[in-house]
Amino acid sequence: MAPSEEELSALTLSDLADAIRNGEISAAEAMAATLARIERLDPHLNAFIWRDGERAMARAKEADAARGRGDEMGPLHGVPLAHKDMFYRPGRPSTCGSVIRREFQGRETATVLKRLDQAGAIEVGTLAMVEFAMGPHGYNGHLPRCRNTWDFERIPCGSSSGSGTAVAGRLVYGALGSDTGGSIRCPAAANGITGMSPTYGRVSRYGAMPMSFSLDVMGPLARTAQDCARLLGAIAGRDGKDASSSRERVPNYEGELMRSIVGLRVGVPEGYFDEDLDDDVALLIEESLDVFKSRGARILKIKMPDVVNKVAEIHPLVMKAEGSANHGAWKRAHAEDYSEEVGKRLEAGFFIPAGDYINALQYRGAALQEFSDIVFSKIDVLHTPVLPMPTPTLEATQYSDGPAYLKMVVALTRNTKVVNYFGYPALSVTCGFTPDGMPTSFQLIGRPFSEDLLLRLGHQYQLETDWHERTPTALAGLS
Repeated sequence: MAPSEEELSALTLSDLADAIRNGEISAAEAMAATLARIERLDPHLNAFIWRDGERAMARAKEADAARGRGDEMGPLHGVPLAHKDMFYRPGRPSTCGSVIRREFQGRETATVLKRLDQAGAIEVGTLAMVEFAMGPHGYNGHLPRCRNTWDFERIPCGSSSGSGTAVAGRLVYGALGSDTGGSIRCPAAANGITGMSPTYGRVSRYGAMPMSFSLDVMGPLARTAQDCARLLGAIAGRDGKDASSSRERVPNYEGELMRSIVGLRVGVPEGYFDEDLDDDVALLIEESLDVFKSRGARILKIKMPDVVNKVAEIHPLVMKAEGSANHGAWKRAHAEDYSEEVGKRLEAGFFIPAGDYINALQYRGAALQEFSDIVFSKIDVLHTPVLPMPTPTLEATQYSDGPAYLKMVVALTRNTKVVNYFGYPALSVTCGFTPDGMPTSFQLIGRPFSEDLLLRLGHQYQLETDWHERTPTALAGLS
């Protein structure tokens, strides 16, 4: 008897991949349940921009035939995935959440998609995103409103809004997103899933829409740290088509998950990350430290250096300048096709003096050295909140030119954007729910290329807790 849609949707990516490999579930069964769930729930969630169920099912049947022949199977063999609509693949649109690129098709497949194909994953479709990845709230006026899976009156966060919603809604088992200031970690936190923002250069960006050259990273969103480890292992590594990609060896992320964390130094920040923090969020973040302590980690308080505040001021300048540079010709030719918010954001970037931008880039080396000397000489990983408040409501994030809106948008990425400027890796992990029923997450920030350590800590936290297993409340009763 074939497993039900409900039974299959309860599986994590790693569970499903292992079950397909062992012949307990067929790829076609998993795909049929996935497509049925998308058909049933996505009209409520609006996570997808484009999908091709017929092609996905054909590939699932091919995956089953390959297994029957005894062909070598990758670590994601037969697993249904979908990705932020900014990764190019010939034969289908890559709109980047925009009107301007509604019909655009890439000439080559993005390196990350090629690597997922090689690992055996099956792409079901493309997912909603903020227009050109410019906004942390998740809203895109060109698309039906993408919903938060825990409360339809809350934002899903962005800009990888559809990736967070699709994984949390169990429409797919994992998704790729991009992160320039928090666009993987914030949707993961808002939707109660796990999100990995890798070290700058760890994952190739070839064939993906550029937003900010010196800040952009690509990474996975999934239910668990183990799932993220498997996805990251498939996509990480040097790419000759991306000069910014690193030659650093790619470890066996999944194989490292159960190494001991006894004696590891987990830093609790004093200053910056703990400022303007909601009381309920602060309590959950503090309680999450007990799990690491119980598994032998050392919890150390550490004062944040002034460089963090300076980086928080510099990051928006770099992001706006680089984002505007990418859009100069389009903005001149298609100004009316940009939303008001994105259009104004680009206009601001056009007027940033070149000297200010160059100075901001040149400061990075000194900033990295100072932070490393003061912080990472004393600890192995920094533990902070992702969002400093419960996920905001749709009403609170309605676009306006007023100071209240600007304050809210700045607050959403306050704790995440500095990581991108430094180029550090960071992992978002759910650690409980506020009294209003919304998930809260901490992020683990590490030295460059310490993804294995972050994933190990995240996995061992999830072995001791069940927050990541909760079913989103807004899905109850949907048909």
